[in-house]
Amino acid sequence: MNALAVIPARYDSQRFPGKPLARLGDRTIVEWVWRAASACPQFARVLVATDDERIAQCVRSFAGEVEMTSSDHATGTDRVAEVAKRYPEMDVVANVQGDQPFVSAGQLDDLLGPYLEGRSPEMTTLACPLDGPGVDDPNVVKVVCDVEGRALYFSRAPIPYSFTDRVGFLHHLGLYAFRADFLQKYAQLAPTKLEARERLEQLR
Repeated sequence: MNALAVIPARYDSQRFPGKPLARLGDRTIVEWVWRAASACPQFARVLVATDDERIAQCVRSFAGEVEMTSSDHATGTDRVAEVAKRYPEMDVVANVQGDQPFVSAGQLDDLLGPYLEGRSPEMTTLACPLDGPGVDDPNVVKVVCDVEGRALYFSRAPIPYSFTDRVGFLHHLGLYAFRADFLQKYAQLAPTKLEARERLEQLR
């Protein structure tokens, strides 16, 4: 299996302009993400995808590899799909978002697990148990899964509703791996009403 990690990083965020270049300790956020992806032995290559020269210069300064992309992409996955077209030899493409400095190589290994086991799902993503104030925070995305761990729905609302307690919630971590052929199909799909309403691209 040839796996490619693409880290989409944009400067013009509405909530936090320049977030990938913000410093956390002695490194920028995008460098923390790049180092985690580079530490995952399953990736044949790790790239940062951006349309901003400031981010590109930052990545080059720590010896990372950069691919410049169009500025017209609505989502990070659309940016990842553009870059993936340039690497047709890759079987699996991971979207490792450039604003998640606490991602780990172990999480990325889990993300690729089904492919490493010989399965070939269209895509995979990760979630972890959630409790506390994050349950009601719309910036913390929740996911409901079926009994086999397949995602049924993603929401910024606290789902599933419970009459009895406040446990059993899952926090969607926003990491995705795609079978390469499916990624290109995904990028051609029109956004759905639910995607627009929740502002969550995975609902496509």
